[in-house]
Amino acid sequence: MSRAALVSCLLALVVSCAAPASARAQGPASCSTAGKNLYVRDVMTDLYLWYAEMPIVNPTSYESPEAYLEAVRYRTLDSTFSYITSRAANDAFYSDSQFIGFGLSTILNDLEMRVTQVFPESPAAEAGLSRGDRIVEIGGRLVTTLISGGEIGSAFGPSEIGVESDIAFVNPAGTRHEAHMVKRLVTIPTVSLTRVYSLGGRRVGYMFFRNFVEPSYEALDKAFAELSAARVDELVLDLRYNGGGLVNVAQYLASYIGGVRTDGLVFAEYFHNDKNTFRNHIIRFENKPQHLTLDRLIVVTTGSSASASELVINALRPFMPVVVIGGRTYGKPVGQYAVAFCDKLLAPVSFALRNADGKGDFYDGFAPDCPAPDEIDRQLGDPDEGSLKEALTFATTGACGPRPLTPQQKGDARPRAPRVLGWQSLVNAY
Repeated sequence: MSRAALVSCLLALVVSCAAPASARAQGPASCSTAGKNLYVRDVMTDLYLWYAEMPIVNPTSYESPEAYLEAVRYRTLDSTFSYITSRAANDAFYSDSQFIGFGLSTILNDLEMRVTQVFPESPAAEAGLSRGDRIVEIGGRLVTTLISGGEIGSAFGPSEIGVESDIAFVNPAGTRHEAHMVKRLVTIPTVSLTRVYSLGGRRVGYMFFRNFVEPSYEALDKAFAELSAARVDELVLDLRYNGGGLVNVAQYLASYIGGVRTDGLVFAEYFHNDKNTFRNHIIRFENKPQHLTLDRLIVVTTGSSASASELVINALRPFMPVVVIGGRTYGKPVGQYAVAFCDKLLAPVSFALRNADGKGDFYDGFAPDCPAPDEIDRQLGDPDEGSLKEALTFATTGACGPRPLTPQQKGDARPRAPRVLGWQSLVNAY
């Protein structure tokens, strides 16, 4: 598929080249603000899963299509899922696993901003940032002030090449550093890490999988070839910061894991609104020559594990035990069609997905079977890191670890962080 075709066909959760609406095929009458707003109304009225719940407002009274979308979304279930982004950003992410930024992921703990991941060859990597660092100042302002004032989300500036920022950070040893960074295109490795641990006479495979995008196919082929050659007995799939992506990639990944026991069986069923029931259909697990032979799957998650990440869990559960380690997942059982217009892209929630048992309403996410901390002071892949240690314990004993966890460590013990906007929840990075 060409990149031009990919832009028009990519979905936030699934690839489909069917034109869902005549309004989509025609495009807006003009790329004025009024023209774009009216076009968003037409698409939402046709495709939106909860179109019947949309309030009746005048689209031309809003200053932008983004503002109109905020006014009409069904907030009971869709406080952030539907979104509008630029076509260029969408294309870069899905076709090349790239985004414009500094190249780091972070998490907020109370009034702290901690670095969870730094992407290779990025401005953040060149600045010396690494997992576990604490960012204390951005643009000369204290992070504590930015968080308490609700400004932290925009503190790094817009996602545009050339945007600059001065930061101060403290490493785990307590040393303060200052750095100047400039935003550029950054590549997110889709399979960031694979390892095999020999424990208790068993070979436990580990894969840290970062996002469900086009480059994931090749990366997954390589990773599973390695794991298959190693003849692993167990698999720990780490999805802790994976905000989702394409359903076809989720189907691809789950087929490697399910192996012969799922070949040809129902992976997921689509359900649209009553105007689009003719689009309801089933997709099935596929045969993968280098599939694994597993009795169960162990998954590491956090509140940033969403969408296609949750789909893999839900789709496999009718056929094998799927043990969740870490924290409660995000809670997004619905998907979007991506509709290009002018220089933007609208991704309205357009369908729900259910597994072979008809289950799929996990708006509260999946609770962990074994709560465990995302121990940021240790590197990913370190067998002593909290969540991975718990996963390896389960792989070798079949039970959660005996050590007591504090309320702060338990994934379900504290209030969940507010959901970020749909596009940002996919990238989960700055």
